[in-house]
Amino acid sequence: MTVQEGTAMHEAPSSNDALRALKDIAFGSAAGMASKVLEHPFDLTKVRLQAQVLDSTKRFSGPIDCLTKTWKNEGIRGLYRGLPAPVVGAMAENASLFLCYNQLQALIRTSSNHPVGQPLSLGQLAIAAGGAGAVASFLLTPIELVKCKMQVQMLSAGVLAGSGGNTPEIRKLKGPFSILTSVVRTNGVRGLWLGQTGTLLRESGGSAAWFTMNEFVSGLFISRREKTQGLPAYSLSKKDLSPWELALSGACAGIAYNVSLFPADTVKSALQTEEELRPRAPGVPRPTFVGTFLGMYRAQGIRGLYAGLGVTVARSAPSSAMIFLIYDGLNKHFG
Repeated sequence: MTVQEGTAMHEAPSSNDALRALKDIAFGSAAGMASKVLEHPFDLTKVRLQAQVLDSTKRFSGPIDCLTKTWKNEGIRGLYRGLPAPVVGAMAENASLFLCYNQLQALIRTSSNHPVGQPLSLGQLAIAAGGAGAVASFLLTPIELVKCKMQVQMLSAGVLAGSGGNTPEIRKLKGPFSILTSVVRTNGVRGLWLGQTGTLLRESGGSAAWFTMNEFVSGLFISRREKTQGLPAYSLSKKDLSPWELALSGACAGIAYNVSLFPADTVKSALQTEEELRPRAPGVPRPTFVGTFLGMYRAQGIRGLYAGLGVTVARSAPSSAMIFLIYDGLNKHFG
């Protein structure tokens, strides 16, 4: 099966590859930054729900309880705790994803002698997207490590009373650079990639689902327009779609991304917050990805591995819609 890709490959390759790459970086960064500001309180909720799966006592009964307690105890500042790291991460993630995705599509076309102007199959797109996600994972793991630690350090500090976010204990909480230096000092540079296995699984599989679902849904809209207007196949691209069609395609992609490999993200969050919430005794080895996965499954079963999925899907649909709407909109006007 083929689809009518519009991200980059519905047109002949640009003669200026460097300029195309710079546009991918700039457009992806802008889209990622805008979406992260919208979704951060929900991402914070997801991480806190995932981090408590292995705890003997739950701090939150669900996403609504987590959001309301965070607002009550930490104020608006608490809802956006750790925001700088994910903003940087979203910029790096989306810039690298769109750049690598388009470059890998070009590589597939060249290696397979694929005719210019003829769409790639969904399978080929999935390979390009999975490769892009794998590359992005190595950039994201250190950023997500800092983000997750910042999002749960309020819990580890034991500040659960209604403080409104302005007590001496809260003001003493570490910032992103302090956490970075602390991790390097304690575990070396290698420690910055704690949770890489989970990030790699989530980004490679999730990105394959993300891009292919977006291309599939937008391809349906393109085909419908071509039939309505009596045009031959492959005569239109994403640039001919309306904003609501781009947004809906992106929303479906966001849901597919998170549902595909959510347990990998749950295990990653538990690993990255273990030091704050479940300190190990001296001499006890660091938990592994597989060991943590099995421990979470024994503790709460499948439900524990999908802790936070509801709030994640609720925020990922509008967030992903915004990403593709901004990226494709910028590509339409300046691409």
